[in-house]
Amino acid sequence: MSRQWPLGSEVKRKDLTGGAMLYDASRAGNATASWFDPAYWRERGELDGEARGRGTVHFIKNGGQGLVLRHYHRGGLVAKVLRDQYLWRGEFATRSFREWQLLYHLRRAGLPVPTPVAARYRRNGLTYTADIITERLEESITLAALLKRRGIPILGWITIGRCIRMFHDLGVCHADLNAHNILLVGDDLVYLLDFDRGRLRKPGLWCDNNLVRLRRSLEKITYKLPPEHFSEADWHGLLDGYRQSSGATRPGGAQTGAPASAGAASASTAGPSTTAASSTATASSTTTAASNAKGASSATAPPSASATGAPSAKSAPPSSGPATSAASQATLRPQSDADSPDAAFPAASQAASS
Repeated sequence: MSRQWPLGSEVKRKDLTGGAMLYDASRAGNATASWFDPAYWRERGELDGEARGRGTVHFIKNGGQGLVLRHYHRGGLVAKVLRDQYLWRGEFATRSFREWQLLYHLRRAGLPVPTPVAARYRRNGLTYTADIITERLEESITLAALLKRRGIPILGWITIGRCIRMFHDLGVCHADLNAHNILLVGDDLVYLLDFDRGRLRKPGLWCDNNLVRLRRSLEKITYKLPPEHFSEADWHGLLDGYRQSSGATRPGGAQTGAPASAGAASASTAGPSTTAASSTATASSTTTAASNAKGASSATAPPSASATGAPSAKSAPPSSGPATSAASQATLRPQSDADSPDAAFPAASQAASS
């Protein structure tokens, strides 16, 4: 294994024809290369639906275990030439292995992300293809899908804001934060999905860019929907949740970045940088101008960074997986766009390598 990504003894690597796989033996001790083939699950009658986007995501019911199988696909113009092929730069630089290991360490740090189960790559000369399997969160729906049906309560928006702040405080940069990658479980749990190209960075202007990207995504999804599906009040609620202090106490006494229980008092603080609201306002005004040209109603800018936060919302702990008190208290060490989890989650890395 790579020294840059210390992993626990439950994590195994297996050579495959033309490649290799990485898997958690405690969750998939019998994993084989067939697990990455949708036809294998279809023949067993365990394929439990799919979702289409850039590629097809397959949902699997393996006994009592729900799984999600995702094949990596490119986006943009290059996808017309290399739809699912990536340049080979070494095993632990593959998209699947990098995302799997990042998810593994985020889970160990107590952050609400899907549990990684297995990852694979197959090399073909100078290129490779990749797949990843994670545990499925039952009774869940993406924010994008829910907004197409109805709006959500203001406390839901506050929870989403605090969840994003939790990741930013630990320097976790999501490369594509949009409404399709925010998962809601029940009424009060929020998870972030799809950490392909995710990385650990020192908090900075990229935090603002995450919020700007999310705002544009929300406006694009709800542009032609009734105004009650997404309003300025909703966005303000998200920003209020984001500005609130993320240092809450989890049941059991461990300090964590998770939001506090609904109704609890929470101090209002500025985010990792003070330009998040202004940057988002810029994006909002740009989108609003386009909306006005099409006859849509205009939107107002979000409040300044000194605005007070709204009441805090319930926490969104991971559904399973170890998260020690020491790991939950891990803080970011200043670094320059580091990709290793060791600097951001020292306690988690030590626990994993012990």
